[in-house]
Amino acid sequence: MIRLQALVAQARLASPLGSLTAAATAHGLAGLWFDGQKHHPGRLDAPVDPGQRWIALVAEELDAYWRGRVPARFAVALDLHGTPFQRQVWSALLDLPPGHTCSYGELARRAGLAGAVRAVGAAVGRNPASIVVPCHRVRGADGSLTGYAGGLERKRALLALEADATTAPPAGSGGAGSSAGARADSRAGVPPTRFGPSIA
Repeated sequence: MIRLQALVAQARLASPLGSLTAAATAHGLAGLWFDGQKHHPGRLDAPVDPGQRWIALVAEELDAYWRGRVPARFAVALDLHGTPFQRQVWSALLDLPPGHTCSYGELARRAGLAGAVRAVGAAVGRNPASIVVPCHRVRGADGSLTGYAGGLERKRALLALEADATTAPPAGSGGAGSSAGARADSRAGVPPTRFGPSIA
């Protein structure tokens, strides 16, 4: 069992790609892991509370996401814990828009870490908040899908969902412009991302 002292709540969330475990601190979402994914923290020492503020919000946002309402960025506040290097990479991941991908080399340049592509790749693999911090949008240098902690089938499914959501307007919308506007509006009032020291 891993003790994450700062966690105040956890909950199990259902999804079309398998169950996830969400964990939160008082400041924001600290983790979102698919069952069986690499680097899953295992059993968490935190009370089960699906109604906790940040867990309830990410559950609501994910429900909309699975229905094709993909935000430019999730509105849930984040409290991600890791090394300074990892946090720098995760911050760069948050700037990758849905419907677009980049290579590990490009991500390294965006993060200001152009000379550390392999280490950037390792940090991507350690992303603690699947989907919300979109590490699935990173591809190999040749454009091919590469390792994803949640499995390549999930990576393909997430990219396909986002591609569909960003090329077709939502049902009942006024067209592509309305879709773009909805994604932009989703960023209004977004709580800040908080990065803390490693708590694993």
